[in-house]
Amino acid sequence: MPELASPHAAAPRRGWLASLRIYLAPASLRMFTLGFAAGLPLLLVLGTLSFRLREAGVDRSTIGHLSWVGLAYGFKWAWAPLVDRMPLPLLTRLLGRRRSWLLLAQGGVVAGLVGMAAADPNDSLTVVTWCALAVAFASATQDIALDAYRIESAPVDEQPALAATYQTGYRLAMIWAGAGVLWIAARAQALAGYDNEAWRIAYLVMAASMAVGALTVLLSPEPAPRPLPPMQDFSAWLRGTLLAPFADFFRRYKWHAALILVLIATYRISDVVMGIMANPFYVDMGYTKDEVAWVTKIFGVIMTLVGAFVGGALALRRGVMPVLMLGAVLSAATNLAFAWLAGIGHHVPALVLVVSADNLASGLASAAFIGYLSGLTNINYSATQYALFSSMMLLLPKFIAGFSGDYVDAFGYAGFFASTALLGVPVLLLVWLAMRSRTLAPPA
Repeated sequence: MPELASPHAAAPRRGWLASLRIYLAPASLRMFTLGFAAGLPLLLVLGTLSFRLREAGVDRSTIGHLSWVGLAYGFKWAWAPLVDRMPLPLLTRLLGRRRSWLLLAQGGVVAGLVGMAAADPNDSLTVVTWCALAVAFASATQDIALDAYRIESAPVDEQPALAATYQTGYRLAMIWAGAGVLWIAARAQALAGYDNEAWRIAYLVMAASMAVGALTVLLSPEPAPRPLPPMQDFSAWLRGTLLAPFADFFRRYKWHAALILVLIATYRISDVVMGIMANPFYVDMGYTKDEVAWVTKIFGVIMTLVGAFVGGALALRRGVMPVLMLGAVLSAATNLAFAWLAGIGHHVPALVLVVSADNLASGLASAAFIGYLSGLTNINYSATQYALFSSMMLLLPKFIAGFSGDYVDAFGYAGFFASTALLGVPVLLLVWLAMRSRTLAPPA
């Protein structure tokens, strides 16, 4: 079964210069700006929103439950087949299959952010929630189309490098949607305490920033179109669009599919569950908007970029799986540093140290994991299969994270962070089993 070996096989050895030169290729540069458009909405409906809500006096339990808005990312596999196969009137003829869906999704993100800007969580928390859900849905749709665009833009051995440049744009957008929005809100603030008008201005600026993605879509080439098999009736279309991508995955990997899916479902569990309470933690520890912006949203994201480039380069030289194991170890271990920080309280140098370690580990793990998922994908069903993988990556962690506020209320921040580190221990065994699966795989 040669397909199984693709994500696990050792990559051909390249010199460091050759490995790094790929980051300047046109496909990599496009992934940089498209990654910015993909990364911008995420914090605005999760991390940054949790900071805004906590500052507005919303309790931690409610903030945790509202994080279930992010489950839209975990269910995107449900409509991924439509994004993969269904043409859009007029847009698909003008832009092609991938770019038309990208542009439509970006428009949805902008509309939802404008709605979040217009609403006040003190008076209209329900409106904020529905607008955040709309942003998450549109953002997840953008991810479906963008993952397919990325996978179809370069061969498998270059996917870790594209993942690294994608992560660079993504993380820079997170600086803007994290530090930038806090900086704008702090500068625009006229009232002591919570000032909704300041947040309104900040969210409108974020909505305008999506123009970066729209312009890139309009100026980028469409990947070479792949002919779709003719569908003679609705039943055949349903089988080819909804069932064939999933049947192909299980046909190729057989019993290994169960191991792969469990690994995907749990690999980022430590980071995702911990991340929901990070911003309420900063507020409760007395960190100011400027301190959080500079340390966690700028310096921290820079460290994530360093980790992403190191992870991408290491994956090109050594293969994806060893870097995947390293990322799993570091992701779990660095959560213990947050437990230590909870015992110290407000201490900016300690915050810098902890955030540096955590984000370096996160960037390295993300680059390796995206490369791993890309190698599992059949290019004939790239959007649907990658959506399945990336959805499973978030579904369980996001569900558990919804109870994070309740857990903090019961056991405190230190106990919560230590528990999230323990969640990562079974992942190490799963990665080890996945590393061995190449030698255990039956012959083709």
